[in-house]
Amino acid sequence: MEMLRIENIVKQYANHTALDNISITTKAGEIFGLLGPNGAGKTSLIRIINQITAPDQGQVYLSGKIIDRSDISKIGYLPEERGLYKKMKVGEQALYFARLKGLSKSDAKQRLKIWFEKFDISAWYDKKVEELSKGMAQKIQFITTVLHEPPLLILDEPFSGFDPINTELVKNEILRLKANGTSIMLSTHNMNSVEEICDSIALLNNSKLILDGSLDDVKEEFRTHTYAIKFKGIMLAFANALWTGFALIDKEQIDDNTAIAYVQLKNENSLNDLLKTIMPEVEIISVNEVLPSMNDIFINAVKQNKEGGQHE
Repeated sequence: MEMLRIENIVKQYANHTALDNISITTKAGEIFGLLGPNGAGKTSLIRIINQITAPDQGQVYLSGKIIDRSDISKIGYLPEERGLYKKMKVGEQALYFARLKGLSKSDAKQRLKIWFEKFDISAWYDKKVEELSKGMAQKIQFITTVLHEPPLLILDEPFSGFDPINTELVKNEILRLKANGTSIMLSTHNMNSVEEICDSIALLNNSKLILDGSLDDVKEEFRTHTYAIKFKGIMLAFANALWTGFALIDKEQIDDNTAIAYVQLKNENSLNDLLKTIMPEVEIISVNEVLPSMNDIFINAVKQNKEGGQHE
């Protein structure tokens, strides 16, 4: 079942095209990564989904229906640019935002108590916002974003400003929300987080969609068929055993008799072909495929788009 369907969205500002015919579909109950370099068009798209601005062309659907103003209550939006009223008390402000989202005062207080305890910030309830650290303020804004339990969350750089412990805390809460059926759009430059929690991704660059699909499919698309072979023996003997069907990409000497060779398959040769070639020469300890990280994929896809080429 789909959550968001973005069809042929175009957005222009004066002579600048921010979004050029963007079409993306996200599934209900998944974590969807919206990725791209600065200026790629991510924020423009998020603002359109939140109906802060309107597209020049195209349409956005939420749960199969054209999105309208009444759907705002179904979305929790954490913008990259944070904003809290510095002179207000933390609890008062959180309660104010909760009421804006349609919660009753008693329901909001009950939910805030649970979340403040969960994030270990109960002692800050009556302190002023200006006394908060950046990370503490981040926690408050995350809480006010998810408090009304919307079916769709849009989180723009939700881990910005957090130390590793609090990043893990928020990450686990995002996964818990997903497990309870919440659909989440995550816009971030943190590729490790994408790798750990996203089910699918879309990559924008220069206002265009250049890559999208499930994380597994995207990784498969960018496989280089490279393997790390750890072995006992002489590196020269290993290298000499290779023929034109394989390329020695890199090598690492561990000790006098142990090394790792990084070998790429060529000309439709298989891993079995490689092993048959080297087994008479060395004693194989382990074989692991070197899979591209999301960081590698991000950099390569953007680079290839810039050059106007395609990856192999």
